[in-house]
Amino acid sequence: MSCQQSDEATWAAFFADQAGRSRDSALRAFYGAGVPAPDTPLRDVPLIALDFETTGMDVHRHAIISIGMVPFDLARIRPSAGRYWVVKPPRPLDEASIRFHRITHAEVAQAPDLDEVLDEVLAALAGNVVVVHFRGIERPFLDAAVVARRGERCLFPLIDTMSIEARQVRQGGWNRLKGMLLGSHTSVRLPDSRTRYGLPAYSAHHAKVDALATAELLQAQIARHYSPDTPVGELWE
Repeated sequence: MSCQQSDEATWAAFFADQAGRSRDSALRAFYGAGVPAPDTPLRDVPLIALDFETTGMDVHRHAIISIGMVPFDLARIRPSAGRYWVVKPPRPLDEASIRFHRITHAEVAQAPDLDEVLDEVLAALAGNVVVVHFRGIERPFLDAAVVARRGERCLFPLIDTMSIEARQVRQGGWNRLKGMLLGSHTSVRLPDSRTRYGLPAYSAHHAKVDALATAELLQAQIARHYSPDTPVGELWE
């Protein structure tokens, strides 16, 4: 089952099937935790914002170097319960990558391989709906890393705040605010998206900080464009 084939009607069945098939105990527990029914109101959904820093954008050539996550719901964000890991990529960092995420050779030299923390990562994600800003990174990179280390797939539904924002921009939902806000009116990058909701600037490209920023953004998007009663299946992918 591919990410493209997964939809709100099949995630529960997919998780149940994988829980029965998985040979790896951590993946079996991850899938065994299940997912909310697609008609569950967002107010009742446990959420976890997830962010990776990677050595590049190509899942076939690049790798995860840090992982940040912050659990939350529509009422409260819990950064103190969040997690952060630096992990060692299979190939040395290049200078462009270091300038971007500010993780150094020395940090990754002392870091564990992702496999050593993978059980903790999966346990922290289990039972939550994952929230990211740009679905092209976290799900495919984690899936590729798990396949390489455990020989099994790691797929899950997620809510993408970038997709939500792109939809609002395409629909012209921000036209009435032109000239009233700082930043780009059409960019759906995380900093520009936050600016449109009056959220404060932050230090980008730290995985846990970006996860916190994504959690805040989703809360603002739901408050402005949706409702706590919106079914989670309307937003997840």
